[in-house]
Amino acid sequence: MSVLRSRPVLRWLVPATAAVAVIGGGAAIGTFAAEAEPSLPPRTAAQLLVDLQTSRLEGLSGTVVQRADLGLPPLVGLVPGNELTTLLTGTHTLRVWYSGPDQQRVALMDTLGEQDIIRNGRDLWTWQSRSNTATHRTLGGDAGAWKPAPEPAASLPATPQEAADLALGAIDPSTEVSVGRSATVAGRDAYELVLQPRDQDSLVHQLRIAIDAKQHVPLRFEVLAKGSDRPAFEVAFTQVDYRRPDADQFRFNPPPGVTVNEEKAERPTGKPGHVEPAGDPQVRAVGDGWTTVLVGRLDGAGVGRKPATKPAAPPAGTAPDLDMSKLLGGLPAVSGDWGSGRLFTSKLFSVLLTDDGRVLAGAVTPERLYQAARG
Repeated sequence: MSVLRSRPVLRWLVPATAAVAVIGGGAAIGTFAAEAEPSLPPRTAAQLLVDLQTSRLEGLSGTVVQRADLGLPPLVGLVPGNELTTLLTGTHTLRVWYSGPDQQRVALMDTLGEQDIIRNGRDLWTWQSRSNTATHRTLGGDAGAWKPAPEPAASLPATPQEAADLALGAIDPSTEVSVGRSATVAGRDAYELVLQPRDQDSLVHQLRIAIDAKQHVPLRFEVLAKGSDRPAFEVAFTQVDYRRPDADQFRFNPPPGVTVNEEKAERPTGKPGHVEPAGDPQVRAVGDGWTTVLVGRLDGAGVGRKPATKPAAPPAGTAPDLDMSKLLGGLPAVSGDWGSGRLFTSKLFSVLLTDDGRVLAGAVTPERLYQAARG
C-alpha cells in the first residue's frame, strides 16, 4: 500500500487529472531546465519514504508543468480531434493553490483559454473560459472524502504529488528502491527517490521522484523508458510557495455573461485513475506488478473483420468518427502460436489487437503480450 495513501495533503490534486484530459493544448516549453546539484546530508531510501509519510503541509501555491513524449507512431494523427493526442504528446501548464482539504484550486492554461476547478468547503466550481460556462456542485456531508470521477482519457497524473502516490503504490519485491542524485527543482533543494522494476519485460526503466529536502513534498516526477536518457513523462513544479494562499483564491466570481449549470455530486465508484479489472467481467489482469497485462475484448467483431454495415455520417458540426480501418491498417501485422493481429507500441506501453477480438495492453514488451495471448 502506498505510504501516501493516508496522506490526503499529497493527493488533493486528483481532480486536476480530469481537467488535463479536456484541455486541448498547452504552453510548449520543452524539457525542464537542469540546475546545479546541491550538497545535502545523506538520506537513505527508507528515510525518504518516512519523510513523505510524515510531511505536514498547511498551504501551497505554484506553477506545475506536465510534459509527455511517449514516442507514439504517426498514425495517432488519424484520431479525430486533438484532446487525447495532445494529452499523450503535449505540454500543459497549471497554476495550483492549496489551503487544507476543503480549499483547493487548479487552473489549467492553454493557448486559447483557461479552465479552473475550485473547491471551497462544500462548493465545487468548474469554469471554462472558451465557452464562458461554469458548473456548480454542492457536496454532501462526506465531502471531505469526495473526489470527482475523471474523464476516460485522464490517465496521466497532473502533479508530482499524484504521480508519487501512484508510483509508491507499486513498491513491492518486484521494485528496487534507491536514492538518486540530489537536485534543485523550482529553486528548492531536493533528494531523489528512484524506483526501478526488476522484471526485464517492463518497458519502464526508472521512476524518479524529487522530494523537497525541507518540506518533504514531491516537486518533480519523471518516468524513463528503457533505452532512453530523456523522460517519456514528467511533471514538476517550476515555481512553488509554501505560504497559505489568501482565501479569495478559492471564491468563484462568475464573469459577465457566464452560463451556470447546477449539478448534483455523484459518489465515487472507485479510485480515480485506477483500473479495476475485477469490476468488469470483460477485462481481466494477467500477471502482477510492473508487467501486468490487461486483457479485454473489442465490441463486435475482431480487428480482422469488416463491419456488417457502413457507419452513419456524423451530425453536422461534430467531430468525425474514428476510421478504424485506416487506424488498424497503419499498425504492423503480427502473428504467432497465439493467433494473429496488429501491434501498437510506444516508449512506455504496448497494445495487441487480435483478429479474434481481444485487446491486450501493458507497460511491457510485445513478447509479454504474446505470452499472455496464449493463455
